[in-house]
Amino acid sequence: MTSLLRYWTLLSMAISMAFCPVAQAKDRRIVAEPVAPRDVCARPVASGTNDTAALQDAIAHCPAGAAVYLARGEFLSGPLEMKSDVTLWIERGATLFAISDPTAYDRGSGHCGRIAGKGDGCRPFISFSKTRGGGIYGEGIIDGQGGAPMVGSAETWWELARRAQTERGNQNVPRLIQIDHAQDITFHGITLRNAPNFHVAMNRVEGATFWGVTIDAPADARNTDGIDPGASQDVTITRSVIRTGDDNVAIKAGNNGPTRYVSIVDNYFSWGHGMSIGSEVNSGVSDILVRGLILDGTTSGLRIKSDVSRGGLVERVTYENVCLRGNRWPIMFDTRYDRHAQGDSIPLYRQIVLRHVRGDGGTLVMRGIDKTHPLEITLDDVRFADSATWQMENTNVTVGRSGVSPPLPSRAAGLPSRGWKCAKAFPDR
Repeated sequence: MTSLLRYWTLLSMAISMAFCPVAQAKDRRIVAEPVAPRDVCARPVASGTNDTAALQDAIAHCPAGAAVYLARGEFLSGPLEMKSDVTLWIERGATLFAISDPTAYDRGSGHCGRIAGKGDGCRPFISFSKTRGGGIYGEGIIDGQGGAPMVGSAETWWELARRAQTERGNQNVPRLIQIDHAQDITFHGITLRNAPNFHVAMNRVEGATFWGVTIDAPADARNTDGIDPGASQDVTITRSVIRTGDDNVAIKAGNNGPTRYVSIVDNYFSWGHGMSIGSEVNSGVSDILVRGLILDGTTSGLRIKSDVSRGGLVERVTYENVCLRGNRWPIMFDTRYDRHAQGDSIPLYRQIVLRHVRGDGGTLVMRGIDKTHPLEITLDDVRFADSATWQMENTNVTVGRSGVSPPLPSRAAGLPSRGWKCAKAFPDR
């Protein structure tokens, strides 16, 4: 994975190349770099076997405002439940491995580790449920062991997920971290890798900060999303490096509530499916800022996806100072994510702004559902290589003073660029 030093080099380059004033963040909080707790309540020592009981006991008895500190060694654990205002601090030299035993995660149906008609048969590895404060800090590693064989099987979690896809069933595999009905959760410096399923999934969260987080999974590991804010508000993801087998970040809003006031600022995404909104947007997504983002080799780049089975209103989304390279679909704003979907939940995207966006080749897609519900997009200083092609349908585009290149269909060429460059943002391959 990209080293910390290399990442900071990339980040400083990305910040220095931006020439326009810093936009106001959409997260309504004042977010500064988090500081780890001063007090340590416990220092568990790796046993070499199963450390679940010792770790859970340390978390349960830790007073508010303190941290359970893992200094070094390889810890092996089953599911852990965090409590309010308690921090799990994993320092450099320590790795917390998730055990690969489906029975440890099973919710009682016996489906965990199996393909079934329904999913969600597994508990997450680490859960924040109805908690306030606390989080995960440190320069250590949490490893979900998605590529390790499951206990009692020669098949890995990832192989099960891929087989479920071919068999048209639902894989029952655990998420690495689930944050549910929680407030003011913080992740700082930690590396999350090899999740069997999503690395971080959020549901009805108010206030979450991800600062300097590294997320790493193979490009072919199915459904290993990086960070998925769902039905949540006031979220900041910053100075982080994410590469996964699915969406690097996916902002969602299913039937459980809207997602709004999200800032995704100064991040580097390598392989994955890109910076996504959707596909569930039934309850609405709004007030999103994506600024200072490098998308290096993601299949999609800037992506809004939905369809008539899960559509809704996506509005007030700003993409600013974005560099893309090696993307099949650098822009993919699509209201027909599943062309066979049925329903009357119309996807509607409006007040979508792209400003100072640079890329090379690829297909640039902006497709509204019909003429009655067109996309409403503003493009200002948006430039790709001459080999890039536009695919536009049912879309109303406003072009800013600094123009668009290649020209939009049926439009004259845009004005020359002011010179904002992306070249230095990318490392040599």
